[in-house]
Amino acid sequence: MSVAERLLIGRLKERDEQAFNDIVRLYGDKVFSLVYRMIGSRPEAEDIAQEVFVTVFKTVDGFRGESKFSTWLLRIAANHCKNRIKYLSRRHTDGGELDDEREGAISSRGGSPLHAQIVAPDVMLEAAELEKLMQAAIAALEEEHRLLVILRDVEELSYQEIGEITALAEGTIKSRLHRARMAIKEYLDKHTR
Repeated sequence: MSVAERLLIGRLKERDEQAFNDIVRLYGDKVFSLVYRMIGSRPEAEDIAQEVFVTVFKTVDGFRGESKFSTWLLRIAANHCKNRIKYLSRRHTDGGELDDEREGAISSRGGSPLHAQIVAPDVMLEAAELEKLMQAAIAALEEEHRLLVILRDVEELSYQEIGEITALAEGTIKSRLHRARMAIKEYLDKHTR
């Protein structure tokens, strides 16, 4: 952990409001991206992201610095997602549906690098359709597999960081990721014919 991050967390533990705002500014997009990809609904994701930062503010004294702060923060976000998915399933609400705004929001918050390379409108349309299909494939995964794909393939976290967030062994992460990627491939094969 860097000196600047350590000082920021120290200020947050002292309940410094500016430190809280800095944490939200630094990690807000990363938390929202994870939550949005897990839940699939912009209003739900916005609510959950706010809840995550409130939880961080309330429980920051429990952060011991044994992992990176961002890893601890994403673990909280993942747990909030799991709880909301369970709640929504009890209410018979499909939290995995894509909203119309999902594609644009994801690409504006660190989505696919394809968008940075696209020039021609027809290529842009094709890439947008592929990204939308990819998001639907990820949303169709079981919650556990979806989280692993998002953490590894979207957020590009290391296996060690994913293990700290999920409390899974590296071998388990790799085997579940393999199954998830195969499910995504099958979904894409089925929907691109």
